[in-house]
Amino acid sequence: MGPGEVFALLIVVLIPTIFLGYMARRFWAFREKQLEAQTSLAAEKAAQYAASNSELEARVRVLEQIVTDGGLHTATQIEALRQPRLSAEARSPNQAASS
Repeated sequence: MGPGEVFALLIVVLIPTIFLGYMARRFWAFREKQLEAQTSLAAEKAAQYAASNSELEARVRVLEQIVTDGGLHTATQIEALRQPRLSAEARSPNQAASS
């Protein structure tokens, strides 16, 4: 086996090995970025669920209070909760007409 054959053998083995190593490194870098994106998306969803959960807990507390309180006190609280919604609905058509 002469030096030319050894050189040819190195080229035939070395170039594909380097290429495969390069492709493997790029693949794992891609997978790492993909996992980071999935992690940030999961964290964002968890924050949204936590916010939604706290809103639902507040609503359940109000409902529990309504169920356990007396009737007259409950009626005044319900009417107090309706007033802002009714006034907001009354304002919105006027604002739309003036625009």
